[in-house]
Amino acid sequence: MTPELIFAAEARLKGVVVETPLLTSPFLDEIAGRRVHVKAECLQHTGSFKFRGGWAAVSALAPEERGRGVIAFSSGNHAQGVALAAARHGCLAVILMPKDAPKVKIENTRALGAEVVLYDRIGGEDRNAIGTRLSAERGLTLIKPYDNPEVIAGQASVGLEIARQYSGGPADVLVCCGGGGLSSGVALALAEKKPSLRVRPAEPEGFDDMARSLASGRHERNAAVSGSLCDAIVTPTPGKLTFPILQRLAGPGLVVTDDECLRAMALAAARLHIVLEPGGAAALAAALFHQDEISGEDVVVVATGGNVDEAVFARAFAA
Repeated sequence: MTPELIFAAEARLKGVVVETPLLTSPFLDEIAGRRVHVKAECLQHTGSFKFRGGWAAVSALAPEERGRGVIAFSSGNHAQGVALAAARHGCLAVILMPKDAPKVKIENTRALGAEVVLYDRIGGEDRNAIGTRLSAERGLTLIKPYDNPEVIAGQASVGLEIARQYSGGPADVLVCCGGGGLSSGVALALAEKKPSLRVRPAEPEGFDDMARSLASGRHERNAAVSGSLCDAIVTPTPGKLTFPILQRLAGPGLVVTDDECLRAMALAAARLHIVLEPGGAAALAAALFHQDEISGEDVVVVATGGNVDEAVFARAFAA
């Protein structure tokens, strides 16, 4: 990962991605006890930041590679990001998704023109093995959701935008974290453009592998592969590429509960008028309900996605 890779990805993303706003609300400031700046990536194409990495990776392929098609595995947001990027390049996309992924994410991925292959992660099927096999059998290029340099470079564009948009003093930048592609990309971008800002990953309780890994200094694994409402950021262990970056550049991880994410979703809808999914609200939940673990007069939050089933969204308002 080099600055040149990040800036090259930014150039390919220019005019393609939405430069999402940095939103504020005095009501959220009062709850958090500091100024809260929310980067609304739920307003990005496909409803999450994942389109950035998908476009960066697909656009970086040689024409003959794109001609053969791409394959990705995802519970939904990376799936949609790659599917749309591939469709706009006239490229076949095969997406491997868990059977228990939210229905809206499976349907949206198919609607974007991708061929969806379902697998049983609860039953122990290995998406890496299936993806590698399908890639070899069909000549497809595998685009991993976070352990891919071009994907990380694409996600770094979120950090470059924050560096331009945020005019305050030193602050923590809270980022919803699964495998760490967005967190590490943002950290790299801020190290280049605004080193006074420090990334801190936010994860759901029981699936806080990055927080535990940063604390122990080695790759930790989660005991389960599912079981949180925050499906978008449930991964088994930190990425091989992303963990060393965050070891070098990030602060301690933050851990939130599903209920806190639901409350953050309701507050985001009421006060910022944006829709978040549970995994996309983890960073905001940390800012609002874990104030004592954060220092400074400001905090920047990346609201990473808004692809949520209606039933879960309704549940947020009943929490």
